[in-house]
Amino acid sequence: MLIVADENIPLIDAFFAGFGEIRRLPGRAIDRAAVAGADVLLVRSVTPVSRELLEGSAVRFVGTCTIGTDHLDLEYFQEAGIHWSSAPGCNARGVVDYVLGSLLTLAEIEGAELARRTYGVIGAGEVGGRLIKVLRGLGWKVLVCDPPRQAVEGGDYVDLEQIIEQCDVISLHTPLTRSGALSTWHLLDRQRLERLRPGTWLINAARGPVVDNAALRDVLLEREDLQAVLDVWEAEPQVDVELAELCVLGSPHIGGYSLDGKQRGTAQIYQTYCAFIDQAPVVSLDDLLPEPALAQITLNADSDPAWAMAMICRAVYDPRRDDADFRRSLTGNVAEQRVAFDLLRKHYPERREIEGLAVKINGESAALRQLVLALGAVLV
Repeated sequence: MLIVADENIPLIDAFFAGFGEIRRLPGRAIDRAAVAGADVLLVRSVTPVSRELLEGSAVRFVGTCTIGTDHLDLEYFQEAGIHWSSAPGCNARGVVDYVLGSLLTLAEIEGAELARRTYGVIGAGEVGGRLIKVLRGLGWKVLVCDPPRQAVEGGDYVDLEQIIEQCDVISLHTPLTRSGALSTWHLLDRQRLERLRPGTWLINAARGPVVDNAALRDVLLEREDLQAVLDVWEAEPQVDVELAELCVLGSPHIGGYSLDGKQRGTAQIYQTYCAFIDQAPVVSLDDLLPEPALAQITLNADSDPAWAMAMICRAVYDPRRDDADFRRSLTGNVAEQRVAFDLLRKHYPERREIEGLAVKINGESAALRQLVLALGAVLV
C-alpha cells in the first residue's frame, strides 16, 4: 500500500509506517502524478484535494491534519466513495494561546486594560468555543456571533452588526465558505470594516479570505485608531506586504502550530484510519509527546493579576517572535516571499500549550487561582 503525505505532517512514521510505504512531498507539490498510485493521501490546508487531483487514482482515504475542510472537495469524495477525515479541535488550544498572546501585546502597546474591553468572537466552534470559555472565565464581557449554531441551539448569540457596533476587540474563528446565505468569504468587507468602533482591535486567525484584505489595507491607511493582527492572508503564501506593514502583529498561518496541536492532528487521522480499516489503534500520542522544556512556573500570591497573566501566557508563547521572523521574510521579490512563507511554517520552532503548564502560587490568592484556572493552566 502507498501512502502519500505532506512532508510537514509530524509523526507520520510513528503512526502510519506499519500500513505501507510512505512517500513524503511538499504540500504544494502534491499533484495528479504523485497520487496516481496512492491508496491513502494525508494533507494539510495547503493542498487542495479535488476531483482534478484524485480522479483516476486509487485513493480511498483522505486525511487532513487540520480543523478546516475548505481545501477538500467533499461532494466529489461522496460521489467517488472516498472516505475522509479532518482533525476537529486538534490545534484549537494553540490558536487560543495565539490570541491571548496577541491581546497582551496590543494592551502593552496601547496602555489598555484587557478587562475593560468588550470582546466579540465570531465563530463558536472548536477554536472560538475554547476562546469564549477562557475570556468569560477571566470575567470579561464577551459577545458571540455564530448564525449556524444560533439556528440550531438558540441561546445567547448576537448578530454580526451587534459585534461591529458594540465590541472593541473582534476575533474571527469561522470556517471559510464561499456560497450560501451564510458564506464567510469577505464576511468583513469594506462596508463593515469602515464601521468598526474607534480603537477596535481586529484579530484574524481563521482563514484569510474571511476578511477582504484589500479593503482592510485601505481602511487601516485611513484610520490610525484601528489595530489589526493577521495570522492568515487572502492569497497565502503570497502576502500583501503593505497590509502586513500596517498590522501590529503578522505571522505565516501558524496560530495553531503548537507541537501538541500538530501531533494531535496526526493522531486523530490515524485513529480515523484505523476505524476505516477496522483495526484497533496500537499507537498512542501520550507515548510520543515529549516533556515541555518549561513545565512549571511559580507566582507569589501578591502578584498583580495582569502581570501574572503575561507571565503564564509568555512562559509558553509570545507572538512577537513570530512577528519578527515574519517581517524579515517580506523582503525580496514575490516568488522569494512565497518560498519564505512556507519555510517559516516548515521550520517552525517547538512551541507548547498553556494547558500543559503547571503553575504554583506561593500563598493564598483567590484572584490568581481563578486566573490560572481560566487560562487553562494546571494549578499545583
